[in-house]
Amino acid sequence: MGIIERIKAPKTSTARKTVERKAVDLPLGQILKMDCVEAMASLPDASVDMIFADPPYNLQLGGDLYRPEGGQVDAVDDAWDHFDSFAAYDAFTRAWLAEARRILKPDGSLWVIGSYHNIFRVGASLQDLGYWILNDIIWRKANPMPNFKGTRFTNAHETLIWASKSEKSKYTFNYRAMKNLNDELQMRSDWVMPICGGQERLKRNGTKTHPTQKPEALLYRIMLATTNPGDVVLDPFFGTGTTGAVAKRLGRQWIGCEKEDSYCEVAEQRIAEALPLDESSLKTMQSPKSMPRVAFGTLVETGYLQVGTELCSKNRKYKAKVRADGSLLWDGQEGSIHKIGATVQGAPSCNGWTYWHYDDGTKLKPIDALRQTYLLATEP
Repeated sequence: MGIIERIKAPKTSTARKTVERKAVDLPLGQILKMDCVEAMASLPDASVDMIFADPPYNLQLGGDLYRPEGGQVDAVDDAWDHFDSFAAYDAFTRAWLAEARRILKPDGSLWVIGSYHNIFRVGASLQDLGYWILNDIIWRKANPMPNFKGTRFTNAHETLIWASKSEKSKYTFNYRAMKNLNDELQMRSDWVMPICGGQERLKRNGTKTHPTQKPEALLYRIMLATTNPGDVVLDPFFGTGTTGAVAKRLGRQWIGCEKEDSYCEVAEQRIAEALPLDESSLKTMQSPKSMPRVAFGTLVETGYLQVGTELCSKNRKYKAKVRADGSLLWDGQEGSIHKIGATVQGAPSCNGWTYWHYDDGTKLKPIDALRQTYLLATEP
């Protein structure tokens, strides 16, 4: 009998609940195909390192939305996003947040993403339940959907809340990895990334598989920042498995909760096809102007440059390996594209964008060519 089959809804007795939770092994690498509150209730106390939650937004759409030329907008109108009232949504929010806090380890943390429709209500519930808010992150979409009616500002961002289990939690924050990812500048709380598109956008019969699929780059940055290899990441609103796919790539364990069979099917296939990174690439650097338009780490987290790729100088004399956090590894030394470029030359400084080259299958090209390709692809 599989782990999922053995997990039952908790009994009414509190003592019995405790006994059952301790007896159940964590269903790592599994999707619990049930309501998220019920699924989390089946897990032991203090068993998860990080939770990423993309809950229903409760959009309260007032009918269909059409483009100026008459085409209908593919909006979120699924049953799982419908609530009878704000009170009903708040009760649901408190229920899943309470279970999430119970299964978080003392030093664990939670990420939750939302729009203006729900994120403020979620934030209030977080604080009421004892979470400690660490940051709010603005995900600014490089290519947002326009406001077709012209009655409001274009809604070009979503908000993420990062919170620890309590004020005293010694939560994980890989500061150095984030600095590497951002060309040796402190990572800010406003992140510019495109929404899902192209090959990453999952479709069936020409239709989006999930209306609010998040880009893998977003989960990549979150996991790299606030977890370590081997940590257990849980997603109570698993959808098409972005969290699981990125966790597999980064060597993290994952658990998903998803009651929609169609999403589960897509997620399982997607994660099965995801390729994990090798161990040496997963190691990230720990602690010891103006913002560039594109950081080298952005090319890594968006897949324009694969982790483990070998970069070289134009004459192929020096070679360095790309790691998960956007740093390079050369002869036992680690650092940014600029620092390692300067080190190999014995120079005081170096423009890593033009010094380091990659092989595109036909010839060597400077990595700046990839940066320009990324800029063209994400241009609003």
